[in-house]
Amino acid sequence: MDNARLAQGLHHHTAAFAAAVAGADPQARVPTCPEWPLRVLVGHIGQAHRWAAGIVGSGPSPVPDPVDADPGPPGEWSAWLRDGATALADAVAAAGDSPVWTFFGERPARFWLRRMLHDTTIHHADAALATGAPFAVEPDIAADAVTEWLELLSNPVTPSIKPEFAALRGAGQTLQLSPDAGPGWLITRTPDGVEWDRTTGPADVTMAAPIADLLLVFTRRLPASRITITGDRALADHWLAHTAA
Repeated sequence: MDNARLAQGLHHHTAAFAAAVAGADPQARVPTCPEWPLRVLVGHIGQAHRWAAGIVGSGPSPVPDPVDADPGPPGEWSAWLRDGATALADAVAAAGDSPVWTFFGERPARFWLRRMLHDTTIHHADAALATGAPFAVEPDIAADAVTEWLELLSNPVTPSIKPEFAALRGAGQTLQLSPDAGPGWLITRTPDGVEWDRTTGPADVTMAAPIADLLLVFTRRLPASRITITGDRALADHWLAHTAA
């Protein structure tokens, strides 16, 4: 996905997130982020976009606490959210291919545009589930979100950031993610961590579904009952229990 598509997706899902929370109770609990009321979820999105824009434009800064974010009065949430997405897209456009700080070493500035697109997409689903609003994600964005999540899970630095991901190490067990269109993802759990390929092949367990449902189950936003699981169910359950985004 090129930067223009990433930016388009960021603007779309930020606007859709804003629409999903419009008129809702700021203190309503978010079922898929149970420690957060809706106001904190809103604050996290706008705060994260501005934090990432600051990294691209000025350099690294401490990871902010979503509880400290102030999205303002609910009637101003939409404009505040859109402004944050614009700030990030503009910062990446200005930076071009310049390397910037990330958790995984220096990467092109587009790293943050892609990371924030997929974070926003998943939290758009959170908002929709909390308020009863509709949710949809474009197939190319859903597929790239799965790929990016596997890239993060397979990075050797990741367990130092989230130690619980070390439980994904294994002895060669394989999982196949099979979307309704396009190639799937073949995941192998090795003693050194997660490995994966964008391919289809035999596996110990296969998880199959339309790509949007596959993404939301993969990130623990929908129950596993929404997809078809064949093979070693315990392996699938273990994976899902340790990969909440």
